[in-house]
Formats: sequence, structure tokens, C-alpha cells
Amino acid sequence: MNRLLIASALGLMLAPGLALAAKPATPAPAAPAVSANPADWREIDPENVLVIDTSKGRIMVEMMPVAAPNHVERVKRLAREHFYDGIKFHRVIDEFMDQTGDPQGTGSGGSTYPNLKAEFTFRRDEKTPFTGIISAAGHVDGFIDNFAVRSRPDGQMMVTADHKVLAQGLLCPGAAAMARTDDPDGANSQFFLMRQHSPGEVQLPGDYTTWGRVVSGLEVVRSIKTGEPVKDPDIMTKVQILADMPQGSRPKVMMLDTKSAAFQGIVDKTRAARGADFSVCDVDVPTQVK
Repeated sequence: MNRLLIASALGLMLAPGLALAAKPATPAPAAPAVSANPADWREIDPENVLVIDTSKGRIMVEMMPVAAPNHVERVKRLAREHFYDGIKFHRVIDEFMDQTGDPQGTGSGGSTYPNLKAEFTFRRDEKTPFTGIISAAGHVDGFIDNFAVRSRPDGQMMVTADHKVLAQGLLCPGAAAMARTDDPDGANSQFFLMRQHSPGEVQLPGDYTTWGRVVSGLEVVRSIKTGEPVKDPDIMTKVQILADMPQGSRPKVMMLDTKSAAFQGIVDKTRAARGADFSVCDVDVPTQVK
């Protein structure tokens, strides 16, 4: 059964006391001013943007092949085959996540392709565009583009055989990750989008493959009708890759470069507003859709 397992994305890397604290939704601080300097912005590769049109509006997800290449390839293949068109959001938990991708609409279905081997973690090197913003004992939280990541520190690259360090995507608001069976290698077609941080009462003893993050439409994610199962559920009306859309109707998606001084200013202001509760999940990376 391809139900969502309530499992931590942090367990392979950290002792229990170091896990990112789960917390309920809190009001976001006022949005800092965003840079008007074109040099501070990057265009997201259209090949790595999943466009999900739903009965509530459009969601755009930046996919991260560096973190989960096989899962990204599966999502792209299914989107290009129109597999996801018309599929329900069959399990939606308020202040937690929206689950979809099952053609049966029950949580038990999948595609005709084999299940995927887990990609819970990945290894990054000095060429990976990682921006650390919070350091703690043995790990750093930060961003690879819009993707919130927990990683071993750069300094450990000097002592590893491949000059890389372990990293893992975090289940911050907007994170896109695969649902799976009890088998760690049980993901197939179903995925979920995080509405908020995981609720504090939910226990998180395992792992997921996190393969992207919402860059536009998080308010749509949060508007999807809730239920377990959902009565008269919302659906994905059409799912496609941005690169496949006709040039004349294809939006251009720009994101503030997380390597820029402008982004660091946003981090600093958010840290000051949140105080001791500050986490990487509190930082929103500004996006422009033109």
C-alpha cells in the first residue's frame, strides 16, 4: 500500500537530539524588501520545473536532480505521459501535507513502472551551490537554490574519499517528497507537498526521498481540501514540465540567488524576527513568475 509513512527525513544523519524540531505553523514575519538588481536573480531551468494545475489553482515545483535524480526522472516521465492528469489529492492533513499521485485515489495504487530505490540522502561537493545559514554540532542547515538542506560541514570534504559530504532535503513548507510503502524502496508515483512544518504531535521515526520544493503556489497547496480520505477531493487537472509548454504561453520563473547578499539580508531579518525559534524552514526564497 503506497500510504504516506510518517517518517523523518533526518534519521540517517543525526542523533535524535539533533533532529530539526517539528513545530506547528506560526505567523510569518513581515516580508523583507527584495532586491531590484537583476544580478541577484537566477532563472530556474524550465526542464526542472513541474507545473501542477489543480482545481484550486497553479502550483510550480522546482525539482532537484542533484538530490534525487531517479525520483525526478520518474516524476518527469509520468508528467510527460499525462499520468498525473485528473488524479485526486486523496489524503490531505491540515497544517501538514497534501498527498496525491495514486490513479486509484485510495493510497494503494501506482504506475506500471517498478518501485524506486530510496534516495533519502545525497552527497555534495564544493561545486554544489550550497549556502549554509545555521551551524550546529556536526551539521549545517542551508539552501541549494530553493531546496532546504541539512548537510555535513564543508570541512569534512577534506577527509572523505570522494571529497563530498552527506546531505538531505528537509520537510520544510512547500517540500515535495515521495510517499512509499513500509519498504524504504517502495516509492512509485505517489508524492506529497508540505503545507507547513510537521505537526508537533506526529512522531517521525523514518525517512522520505525529498525531490523538490514549491516555488510558486504555496497558498494553493494550503487551500487543497482536507480529509483522510477527502470527501469530493480536489484534483490535479494537468501536470506538465515547464520546458514542454509552448514558448508563447510559458511563464519565466526567476528566483533570488541564495548566494547573493540580498538573500543573506533576508536571512538576517528573518532570524532577528524569529529569535530563538529561527530555523531554515522560516526562510522563504523570493520568486518572480513573469
